Amino acid sequence: MDNRAKVVSNLIWRFFERCGAQLVSFAVTVILARILDPAEYGPITKVAVFTSILLVFVDSGMANALIQKKAPDDTDYSSVFWFNLGFGALLYTLLLLFAPLVARIYRDPSLTPILRVLGLTLIVAGVKNVQQAYVSKTLQFKRFFFATLGGTVFSAALGIAMAYRGFGVWALVAQQLSNVTVNTVILWFTVGWRPKRLFSLDRLKGLLGYGWKLLGAQLLDTVYLKLYPLIIGMRYADADLAFFDRGNHLPNLVVENINYSIDSVLLPVLSGQQDQKNALREMTRRAIRSSSFVMMPLMAGLAVCAEPLIRLLLTEKWLPCVPFMQVFCVYYAFFPLHTANLNAIKAVGRSDVFLRLELIKKALETLVLLFTLRIGVFAMALGQLFCGVCSLLINAWPNRRLLDYPYRAQLRDMLPVLALSALMAAIVWPVSLFRLPDVVTLLIQVPLGVLVYALGAKLMKLESFELFLGLCSKFLRRAKEANGHD
Repeated sequence: MDNRAKVVSNLIWRFFERCGAQLVSFAVTVILARILDPAEYGPITKVAVFTSILLVFVDSGMANALIQKKAPDDTDYSSVFWFNLGFGALLYTLLLLFAPLVARIYRDPSLTPILRVLGLTLIVAGVKNVQQAYVSKTLQFKRFFFATLGGTVFSAALGIAMAYRGFGVWALVAQQLSNVTVNTVILWFTVGWRPKRLFSLDRLKGLLGYGWKLLGAQLLDTVYLKLYPLIIGMRYADADLAFFDRGNHLPNLVVENINYSIDSVLLPVLSGQQDQKNALREMTRRAIRSSSFVMMPLMAGLAVCAEPLIRLLLTEKWLPCVPFMQVFCVYYAFFPLHTANLNAIKAVGRSDVFLRLELIKKALETLVLLFTLRIGVFAMALGQLFCGVCSLLINAWPNRRLLDYPYRAQLRDMLPVLALSALMAAIVWPVSLFRLPDVVTLLIQVPLGVLVYALGAKLMKLESFELFLGLCSKFLRRAKEANGHD
């Protein structure tokens, strides 16, 4: 298999993995949202602020350092494994001790046991992260498919069963903890690599030299994102926090399928070309074109269909999350540009640039957050959108020099898809004015949007559309050949 075919194959496996997992997760989200009240999501969202931040420390940027390194060996992998496992155990011990303090911050004693149980993911992550880095580095993304899907299906069944039996927030806790645990167990038995009794402090220092900057950048990003639920949870009602969180959840669910698939495959592939500027630039351009071709129309369509979709899936009680969902759809539509630019910077080994960009963005985002938090929760969501647009310019800036890929070239690559997505949304939106039943509205809007977008892409002769048709044709041909052999 040539290199391009291998990349496409791994991207497809990663995409199928994310699609399968997120389809199950989406179904579970709908079922749980119908069973549980919005206020019951408040405690788990508050606790996730702290566990998400600590999980960044467990990784320590080491996974990306292993992927970026040209030829990591067993000593590298094993050293990171033992370090992550020990550090995860240390962080969990601290979490056990300080959980009551977190509960006092929120004036909610029930958070103490929730935090202590959900915090077990820190230890599990210490085992999982190096296995994931090994799979990514060796481009064995097929392994992720079975591990992720197994964890998602098991945790879905457990969470729904507990919710029906009246366990409330503990159904959400069990779902999250069992998901990552089962995922890790399956990955452990399906991936060939095992940690050896090897540990090199010198190797660890070398990896930390690259990884600590990514750790700092990721920590800043995670802390900033989790500041929103932290502040909303302290300043506003649990229901406000739930609407903000649910409005973000659905578009984020879609983005994870595509963006996470591309992100995880793109870094190891780009790292393999880190010494060839022209190859890096062309791969980055193709990543922006291809991922924008899928992401932008999905987000545009989701924003237009938000109200009937939420009413149909989550019922009337969740309608206040619709404007949040529409704002986050616009926010996530441009994520392919963030992902491609940042992965290119990481691939050439410039984690120092990556960290500087994050410091600049977080300084801006903090000012916007301080300005909007007194206005209201929706103003805070709009503030995130404003910062997202500014971040596009900040993230693309270094690649003018690193890749000879300036703003105007990136805009030229993105503009046709952006214009076509906006046109599709403008044509689809008036359907909602007829006030038809929600099912009927969606059955008209979705096929109409797909038809308009496909025809527009064909008329504009977009490269990504031709690539998509080629992949579909190849897949159908192989399926037909397989049936013929049967």
